[in-house]
Amino acid sequence: MFTGDFGLLIFDEPSSALDPIAEYNMTKMIFDASNIATTIMIAHRLSTIRNADKIILIDKGKASEVGTHDELMLKKGKYFEMFTKQAENYTI
Repeated sequence: MFTGDFGLLIFDEPSSALDPIAEYNMTKMIFDASNIATTIMIAHRLSTIRNADKIILIDKGKASEVGTHDELMLKKGKYFEMFTKQAENYTI
């Protein structure tokens, strides 16, 4: 766990080289820490950020979609397209 006083934590692709179990544990640790510090997580693996309070999709250098996972899925925009493609290989 994190120790010390943090006002801001930034993670850039923190799970890119992890197996699924390690990714789950690392993501849980980061989300637990987000209760004590503002946390920014940059990720292409959308399962990593699914439970974030706010997701900002950057497209061509601009914030193109903002919301929770559920809100962005309802919009059926680029986030929906990306998440659906990533999840496609995990559905039965």
